[in-house]
Amino acid sequence: MTVWDDLVGQERVGEQLDAAARDADALVTAAATGTPPPEASKMTHAWLFTGPPGAGRNQAARAFAAALQCVSPDRALGGSPGCGFCDGCHTALIGTHADVTTVAAVGTQILADDMRDTVRKSFTSPATGRWQIILVEDAERLNEKSANAVLKAVEEPAPRTVWLLCAPSVEDVLPTIRSRCRHLNLSTPSVDAVADMLVRREGVEPAVAAAAARATQGHVDRARRLATDPSARERRAAVLKLPLRLGEIGACLRAAQELVDAAAEDAKQLAEEVDVKETEELKAALGAAQGGRMPRGTAGVMKDLEDKQKRRRTRTQRDSLDVALTDLTAFYRDVLALQLGSRVALANTDAEDALQQLARDSSPEATLRRVEAIAACRDALDRNVAPLLAVEAMTMALRAG
Repeated sequence: MTVWDDLVGQERVGEQLDAAARDADALVTAAATGTPPPEASKMTHAWLFTGPPGAGRNQAARAFAAALQCVSPDRALGGSPGCGFCDGCHTALIGTHADVTTVAAVGTQILADDMRDTVRKSFTSPATGRWQIILVEDAERLNEKSANAVLKAVEEPAPRTVWLLCAPSVEDVLPTIRSRCRHLNLSTPSVDAVADMLVRREGVEPAVAAAAARATQGHVDRARRLATDPSARERRAAVLKLPLRLGEIGACLRAAQELVDAAAEDAKQLAEEVDVKETEELKAALGAAQGGRMPRGTAGVMKDLEDKQKRRRTRTQRDSLDVALTDLTAFYRDVLALQLGSRVALANTDAEDALQQLARDSSPEATLRRVEAIAACRDALDRNVAPLLAVEAMTMALRAG
């Protein structure tokens, strides 16, 4: 088992990153021993990982970070970096390595304030590891100010600093930033590859793994959650029943409210554990007295954390809603496939009766209009339209067809 084992269906990308990690290891060794660095190194100071949702771009970047921090004795004897078991690999993979900083959007944007300390840290030498690594998971969410701060850091980085930026496509990143990065594009892994990963890595039953991989069409993270979380399967089942419930206006409004409420509950569950842990850790760091009493002058810091957690909950709710909208899109895609007599494999075989019914009772043109209504809802949510209003408009459009 190595750090590359989590790159599902990305063999070509894994080979490129492995070669770069080997050259990076040689660069560090040369600097430590005073020997000449290798020529034509495949290592560079900035990388851009792109690919569709679920392709595993964040996982690829984190695996690369782990390989760069690998301190396995086998590596020193000529083995490939990225053993997956040493302290460097392990802490980088679980997000606790002192020299691997992860930046993710808390709300809809990564603000300049969120990047300030990170950019400052990028100019320092590694504290304990071999490289100072900055992993930006949502580079497409950098706003103008935060993107400019990253650009300055990428233009003139410290000698042992590596930037790993992740985004859906190169067009989502400033041209001035992407021109300074080595680009790696990941493709959506096959359904079979995702199912195999769920069986091997998660111990999921083959039938459950195959159903989850097929339902999510190769989206690694969603397939993992669907296969391992019964509540996620229940929420998906409820979403797939929605198209047959939209006969009256009242039913449309109720369905919209249920979708929004389910997303809010999902976001609450996901956030609770993280929020409590963050709050307790910050209180301990600030020297909270027994009973939770905080020292003077710390109220502002605690308020900043509360605001950050609130923004994250809002984003998590939007992300949860987006999962439901993705499931709906896949449902109507299956309806369209049946209407057109396509041989494309259905994603939602567990809802085939409903698919067949809608395929009989509507036209391909109506199905396309429904897909467009879902896309319009997603666009509205991206523009910060109130979730309930956006989803109500969508369910009404789905009813009209």
